[in-house]
Amino acid sequence: MTESTGIHLGTFGALSLSVISSVAIVICNKALISTLGFCFATTLTSWHLLVTFCSLHVAQWLSLFEHKPFDSRTVMGFGILNGISIGLLNLSLGFNSVGFYQMTKLAIIPCTVLLETVFLRKRFSRGVQMSLMLLLLGVGIATVTDLQLNVLGSVLSLLAIVTTCVAQIMTNTIQKRFKVSSTQLLYQSCPYQASTLFLIGPFLDGALTQQNVFAFDYTVKVLFFITLSCLISVSVNFSTFLVIGKTSPVTYQVLGHLKTCLVLAFGYILLKNPFSWRNICGIAVAVVGMAAYSYACIIESQHKPAETGNQSTQSMKDQELDPLLAAEAGVNSKLTEENDSLWNKAAGKEDPVNEK
Repeated sequence: MTESTGIHLGTFGALSLSVISSVAIVICNKALISTLGFCFATTLTSWHLLVTFCSLHVAQWLSLFEHKPFDSRTVMGFGILNGISIGLLNLSLGFNSVGFYQMTKLAIIPCTVLLETVFLRKRFSRGVQMSLMLLLLGVGIATVTDLQLNVLGSVLSLLAIVTTCVAQIMTNTIQKRFKVSSTQLLYQSCPYQASTLFLIGPFLDGALTQQNVFAFDYTVKVLFFITLSCLISVSVNFSTFLVIGKTSPVTYQVLGHLKTCLVLAFGYILLKNPFSWRNICGIAVAVVGMAAYSYACIIESQHKPAETGNQSTQSMKDQELDPLLAAEAGVNSKLTEENDSLWNKAAGKEDPVNEK
């Protein structure tokens, strides 16, 4: 098996894990909220993150992955921002209609594209842009119904969009900048995310539901579904960081809309939820958009190695024509090796251990 094939299989596995675990937790939470009346979403999310951290701590204790500390301020800021974005999304749903909330989720993709284009100088091909428009159109047709606007809800939605986009871009950027895996980043940021949501959760849920999470009647059935939801969330949180790290924030949002369509289809087929031809047409358009986006990404990935190879060939030719370039490249390479050696000695370790 070639390295390229292994990368593609790893990405496919991450995408599959994200879809399966997300659909499973939606079904579990639907039973918890609709059937059992436990509608404290933000507090439940804080428990999800706490269980995820405990699970990863056990995995790290068993040496299933290496703990790799890095800039603590970056981790703290990232974790708190992630927690705030989740809280804002829940507030947006609470103070807006379902249709406007769906529009908020749809707006995350173009906002992410805009931020990456402006601040990260990332370029999206015309094929990717057209496929994203087709996907958003399909999801909009399938999910958006009424659009009841209000000032507070609109402001909360705008803040939720911006914080979610920035948090997801940071997830991808931090992993590449500090050379950490999705597991290592999730392990270090989980305590800050969980603490943020645990502090604001009871107040936020109380404002939205007019109920006290600590006064709820926790029957055996409620505790069972809460436990099941927390266990599934470990896979959801892990796959989220894994997908964004292996692909991009935009791809993760595209995957999220695919999961929305799958949940709608599941509700119609198995739960006999009310459905219309508008839902069916919207899902069909969204699936076509998803397929077009996947094809455009494959075409781009095939062009990148060729461009990299051409740049390397051109660089070698330049060095052959100009001996000073070759000498400078050799000196820079030597300095890089010496700096890496000094850094490892200062850290009191030899070569870094790969994640198991």
